[in-house]
Amino acid sequence: MTVPDATVTPRLEGAPPVSSTSPTRWAVVGPGNIARRFAGQLPAAGHELVAVGASPTAAGAERARAFAAEFNPDAFVGDYDAVLAREDVDAVYVSTVHVTHAQLALAAVRAGKHVLCEKPLAPNNGQVMAIVDAARASGVHFLEAYMYAHHPQTAKLLDLVRSGAVGTVQHVDASFAFATGGKTGRLYDADLAGGGILDVGGYPVSAAHLVAAAALGRPAAVTGFSAQGTVGETGVDEWAVASITFAGGVTASVRTGVALSDPETITVYGSGGTIHLPDPWTIRGETRVVLTRPGQEPETFEFDPELPENKAYAREAQALVSDETPVFTLDDTLAVSAVLNRWRDAIGLRYPFETDTANIPTVSGLPLQRREPTAMKYGKVEGLERPVSRLVMGCDNQPDLAHASAIFDAFVEAGGNTFDTAWLYGMGKYEKLFGTWLTNRGIRSEVNVIVKGCHTPHNDPESLTRQLFESFERQGHDHADVYMMHRDNLDIPVGEFVDVLDEHAKAGRISAYGGSNWSPARVDEANAYAAANGKQPFTVLSNHFGLAEAYDVPWAGCLHVTDPESKKWLTERNIALLPWSSQARGFFARADVNDRSDAELVRCYYSDANFERKARAEKLGAELGVPATAIALAFVLAQSFPTFALFGPRTIAEARSSMTGLGVELDAQQVAWLDLQEG
Repeated sequence: MTVPDATVTPRLEGAPPVSSTSPTRWAVVGPGNIARRFAGQLPAAGHELVAVGASPTAAGAERARAFAAEFNPDAFVGDYDAVLAREDVDAVYVSTVHVTHAQLALAAVRAGKHVLCEKPLAPNNGQVMAIVDAARASGVHFLEAYMYAHHPQTAKLLDLVRSGAVGTVQHVDASFAFATGGKTGRLYDADLAGGGILDVGGYPVSAAHLVAAAALGRPAAVTGFSAQGTVGETGVDEWAVASITFAGGVTASVRTGVALSDPETITVYGSGGTIHLPDPWTIRGETRVVLTRPGQEPETFEFDPELPENKAYAREAQALVSDETPVFTLDDTLAVSAVLNRWRDAIGLRYPFETDTANIPTVSGLPLQRREPTAMKYGKVEGLERPVSRLVMGCDNQPDLAHASAIFDAFVEAGGNTFDTAWLYGMGKYEKLFGTWLTNRGIRSEVNVIVKGCHTPHNDPESLTRQLFESFERQGHDHADVYMMHRDNLDIPVGEFVDVLDEHAKAGRISAYGGSNWSPARVDEANAYAAANGKQPFTVLSNHFGLAEAYDVPWAGCLHVTDPESKKWLTERNIALLPWSSQARGFFARADVNDRSDAELVRCYYSDANFERKARAEKLGAELGVPATAIALAFVLAQSFPTFALFGPRTIAEARSSMTGLGVELDAQQVAWLDLQEG
């Protein structure tokens, strides 16, 4: 049978590249010492400096004027807003202090400029995710400024690794550390995100990441990590070391610090020799790569820094505006940022502005609001006045407030307005993170909050009430738009649960209620009791449902409604279903009939029928230009009964991938075809 026709919402087209027929016109935002090195090499790239931006203070204006006089007396000088508003600026180099990178970079993206932003792109991975997401959505070219990655000696290093010059790569040793000689200034200021990990720790981490990827021939995933370090009296890391294990077995040792010097080198150890770079980062002396193999004379590759082709900042500027894939991509930026977060977490370093109780603003600094137009779909849940977004954000795996804030903000901007919380998740941690974010944004009246409690073994009416009030205290409000019992307890008459839920509803604490992992028969029993006794009925159910039929469930006490009889019941009752694992825990993204390494995935979903469903989802997805996971989500949203899919993305990129399913419209024939009901 041929795949039925479907429609898909058009995706945003990228911005056009900078014209190659005229010099790229640059603005420098933050005229400091590192910006001087960058501006000094712009002519070698065939580019020009046309504007200089600084903080709107007398001192900032004076620095900007002096900078312009040094590199282009005709360059425009002004504050950040004035520079970004200029039509004669094609690209912006952001080189201010760490904590201002995010807002300035995002302002430049909104202005339609290509952006080269000094490292670290932002102090934490949450902010980095938001910046990368905005850059990709806008279509501008965007790079984090790891200048060394664009130098020919780094290219030589990676070429030697790829070619097998030292056999199988086993280990990378890399360090960037120095002693400042005092404990003052921005590097010792916690409010400015000081310390070694963020200032220069990204160099050895990024190098290890690039080498591991070159050795593997694919992106290098981190499979193991440990670290130690010293946080000084000013609240920044003074010296830190870390051990990293990448997929494929490549390991790395990285060191950084601002209070202790260490040779600034990279050494790659392989089964057949070593590759050594004595000056990998700042590239101020004679740069060279030394290849040493057993029984052979060392081979040295030298790169004269005075030659035009060896100007690293010029090559970096060219890389930004080129249509070719850069050496250090935004995916690399995300990966390295995640490691830097783990490094700081391992030594207990959080800056005052990013603690889990801080008032963390949006990364852009702008008010949070839904972007129009939105692909989000909405539906009605009986008992709620506010529409409910068809995608529901799960608050159950965000590691810290900065990370949670970035993901929750992105969800709201995409049109999401419903959040799923539970008393059990993280033993209260995730409810507290969500509640702090909700208070920080001041949007409680604009969103729907689902609260779940009454989980085994505390599964009785008394525990329900106690946990409900504890959830309210953790989250900082006093109302659940939807309350669901996390599990059923067949030893307790259903009427006792209905009575206590109805009592809370009449007191104004709950608007709508139902069960999570309740059987259809038990829901029918609850609603029969409610009808007979003048109580509010169940109007929601949260069981597993999706395109893949479940043969088992991942957690004890869970129930699915993927079988034909349950689907018939859902259609007849027209109850609102909030399915979890609607994409079958990754079955449509990674399941392989020949790979049985994931025992849980095999146990719950592996069957000939499900692999046929996956094949059909992939076929339809290929025609529409969306992943099979998007088709799986569209299937859930296209049911004849109301569905509101729960999802728990760990990154903004995962959230965007899932949300592509919102743009896919399936009709009844397509739904039946995907579910093997015909053809």
